[in-house]
Amino acid sequence: MQRPILIIGERGTGKELIAERLHRLSPRWGEPLVIMNCAALPETLIEAELFGHEAGAFTGATRARAGRFEEADKGTLFLDELGTLSMAAQERLLRAVEYGEVTRIGSSRPIHVDVRIVGATNEDLPQLARKGTFRADLLDRLSFEVITLPPLRVREGDVGVLAEYFGRRMAAELEWESWPGFAAHVQAELEDHPWPGNVRELRNVVERAVYRWDSWEEPIGHVQFDPFDSPWKPLERKEPKRQGSTDFRDALPGKASAAPDFSSIDDLRAAVDEHERRIVEHALGKHRWNQRQTAKALGLSYDQLRHCIKKHSLLEES
Repeated sequence: MQRPILIIGERGTGKELIAERLHRLSPRWGEPLVIMNCAALPETLIEAELFGHEAGAFTGATRARAGRFEEADKGTLFLDELGTLSMAAQERLLRAVEYGEVTRIGSSRPIHVDVRIVGATNEDLPQLARKGTFRADLLDRLSFEVITLPPLRVREGDVGVLAEYFGRRMAAELEWESWPGFAAHVQAELEDHPWPGNVRELRNVVERAVYRWDSWEEPIGHVQFDPFDSPWKPLERKEPKRQGSTDFRDALPGKASAAPDFSSIDDLRAAVDEHERRIVEHALGKHRWNQRQTAKALGLSYDQLRHCIKKHSLLEES
């Protein structure tokens, strides 16, 4: 199969894995799979990287070099972050897709190549084409087939399976004697998280939780989604307000960036109890179920914490 394919998806959804799978399942599986991240190179080098150059073509080009198209001959060329290509590179890419020919920089002799292109981006390419920042004719050539990957937050059941896989793999890397799994409240936290970084973020979060957990005999009881979250992190520098400007919310301690949605609450006591339960459960996991440390962290006496644990039956679920 020679027709190009576009893979569209948010960051971290596994676009490169899909490209590799497409290559391995095609008749080209025994030929090269060449990967190029279009956003990783400055604009001045992208064309030389894609199409190659002759000796003396520009300053620093001391010898001739084949480009990625020539390296991928008979195989697959995966262009990641396709939407970042310059208009000049897009024009040359269009000719390569249309005629199967590339010309090294500094040469007038075209070279015929047999390359299947798989492109990937998290951009809205049709919108970029309407704005004039992506060539519409190139988009027409590349969109023979378009695969759109769903984000992790809508893939029901995937979070638990992937978390278990990444957790077991990290435990094996740390040479744990067995895999203890995740505590029930940690499983719930993983399922409830929106995962803006998708599978890549999930992998980092799970591996970090396993790495920081020092008891392979107990289920992992704490997970940190934001590694930068710390009471000692540098404060954001705020611009001084203009004289006379004020905001009534500035007087509220611990204000959130957006007001919570209370419209669905029809039982105040139950809502408060659930909020209290989640706070205590999270703090217990963070302090490895050391009740005295947890009580101190929450500003409670030991007896008050014991009352909360009994009230919410937390020991029964641990």
